[in-house]
Amino acid sequence: MSALPTRRLGTHGPEVSTIGLGFMSFRTGADAAEERQARDLVAAALDAGITLFDTADIYGPEFSELLLGRAIRGRRDEVTLATKFGFPLDRATNPHARPVDGRPEYARRAIDASLRRLGVDHVDLYYLHRVDPQVPIEDTVGALAELVAAGKVRHIGLSEPGPETLRRAHAVHPIAAVQNEWSLFSREIERETLAVARELGIGIVPYSPLGRGWLTGRVQTPDDVSVTHRAHPRFGAEAFERNRALAAEVAAVADELGVRPGQVALAWVLARGEDVVPIPGTRHVEYLRENIGAVGITLGDEQLRRLESLADRVAGERSIRPEQLGVEAPAPVAG
Repeated sequence: MSALPTRRLGTHGPEVSTIGLGFMSFRTGADAAEERQARDLVAAALDAGITLFDTADIYGPEFSELLLGRAIRGRRDEVTLATKFGFPLDRATNPHARPVDGRPEYARRAIDASLRRLGVDHVDLYYLHRVDPQVPIEDTVGALAELVAAGKVRHIGLSEPGPETLRRAHAVHPIAAVQNEWSLFSREIERETLAVARELGIGIVPYSPLGRGWLTGRVQTPDDVSVTHRAHPRFGAEAFERNRALAAEVAAVADELGVRPGQVALAWVLARGEDVVPIPGTRHVEYLRENIGAVGITLGDEQLRRLESLADRVAGERSIRPEQLGVEAPAPVAG
């Protein structure tokens, strides 16, 4: 296994490779062809020194966990394994399903199901995928703390929490990591949540650090957009040309440095702090190696200045619904 630099996820979290691997792209099936591609990708990632692998029960649903679990067999001790729960898996077919479920009883069922699919006896990092506005965060995190005590979970994380929710959660049990979208195109985390996370010693795991593909330089026409992201507002007809022009500004910086545009985007995220570990996703070994190449790239002051204004000019909203972004769940009733 090659060595990548490592970073610790905050004060309370595990030490992991500087860049992780997001596994959301493996969500269309779990047949032999998908399994081969997943195994090849994971083997290449591990051999290159990646240790943090991120999935969720809702990816597929279930397929991503199944494939990742099969791919790490025999190398489990090299992996920091992260998964997420909170979106009921039957919500697409069950009209009575909760849109988000943070109830303690659901957390207990969800972890057992994830462990079966992954084929492991514990996960290293277990996230609440979105905060449930109907359940006090203290109740959800209390249940997750019980899973830590039971040995099923090593560390707890939250995805897209509001700053006050994060404080309340951390008061119940140490939160190791916050997972938020963070890239040159999406910087909402910097408004409040980032400062709170750092005050509390919580690591930051940016998802979609490549702007859902925009920042790779490979999106030139709508046909270049991955199937997963074609419905995203930032690839819509009204937004496409504007965002392509912004992506070209990243590509211009990359040309100056003699690197790929996606490497510039990842280098920018990596430079946000030693507590930041992005998890770009891919299905391809070639792109995996390109992402790893971002480690060690240094952006100059003038290049940083040109990149800083991109997020303010992006067309199209994030796909996450406003009511799920930084939602503040109700506090428990005192007394």
